[in-house]
Amino acid sequence: MKRFFLATIILVGIYSCGNQDGEPSSATVKSESTDNNSYDPNRGEGKFKTVDVSDKLNITMADKGLKIFSVKCSSCHKTTAEKLVGPGWTGVTKRYTAPWIMNFITNTDAMITKDPKAQAQLEICLVRMPNQNLSDDDARNLYEYMRKNDGVK
Repeated sequence: MKRFFLATIILVGIYSCGNQDGEPSSATVKSESTDNNSYDPNRGEGKFKTVDVSDKLNITMADKGLKIFSVKCSSCHKTTAEKLVGPGWTGVTKRYTAPWIMNFITNTDAMITKDPKAQAQLEICLVRMPNQNLSDDDARNLYEYMRKNDGVK
């Protein structure tokens, strides 16, 4: 009786993980339909619509950003182009807008759900970025450190 019960549980588990044909379902992240009037792919999903960025680097903010990087980011990201767990950071501020980056690092789950660029990164890295619970100030300081890493002086 115990074997029958265990076999039933295993079969139910296998079936529930498949699609209607009984085949395993795909792990691909699918984009939810969004209201085209409110979603801007250049800024992503989140509260940052614009970010005031000077042509000149704010050294104080960049130094604070380095500390945040060391604690929360360096275990998965390198400041070079090399991929570790997540993508390398070289050129990130040239590839993405400031609002997009800040929305991604503060609202990671929603961005991965809705944003095609974030979904493409997930397909490359195969690991979903965890929410680091960054404050708005932390995110801005981290962005300034990314700018420094990209050669802004």
